[in-house]
Amino acid sequence: MSLRQVEDLLHERGIDVSYETVRAWWNWFGPIFVAEIRKTRSASMRNAPQWRWHLDEVFVQISGETYYLWRAVDHEGEVLEAFVTKRRDRKAALRFLKKAMKRYGSPKAIVTDKLRSYGAAMKAIGNQARQQTVQRLNNRAENSHQPFRRRERAMIKFRGEKSLQKFTSVHSSIHIHFNLERHFTSRQQFKFNREFAFAEWRQLAA
Repeated sequence: MSLRQVEDLLHERGIDVSYETVRAWWNWFGPIFVAEIRKTRSASMRNAPQWRWHLDEVFVQISGETYYLWRAVDHEGEVLEAFVTKRRDRKAALRFLKKAMKRYGSPKAIVTDKLRSYGAAMKAIGNQARQQTVQRLNNRAENSHQPFRRRERAMIKFRGEKSLQKFTSVHSSIHIHFNLERHFTSRQQFKFNREFAFAEWRQLAA
């Protein structure tokens, strides 16, 4: 939903605020909630063996200039890291990999496309043997861009690199928190997962 749609929903419930107030709430509380979600997630992932990561990058237009949004997704489809850069070279790929591994540890395998920047970055950190570039194996990372693209259209694109980085960091973590993939589980299990997600969210908001 857009900020103005949130304003209308709140107005219907008797809460009179402007969409700019909603934006201020998002800018203030969004990073706080995400920091807590990531703290819990990264702690649990470091205690469990990492199986496979999927890495991919997507083009984003900001005021006529092209930026690159790098995304790391685990084997279950959970977005681990989102990183915005101006270039798509070895240096950018290396920064992206180091940032993700510092937070979540090192996986057993890393699936990428055939962009040479990945291979150069893997070689620099001594992880080249773990790279996989099999065709269509990276569909999980490519599909993870879809929620971002839908939100990008709703927001009529972005105005700056910093705002894009902030949005992707917050959106990825909160979206995966509530995206329970109900078609993969039974109705009973889905209801349990939903209650757990909302209970954790209420604890964060408290």
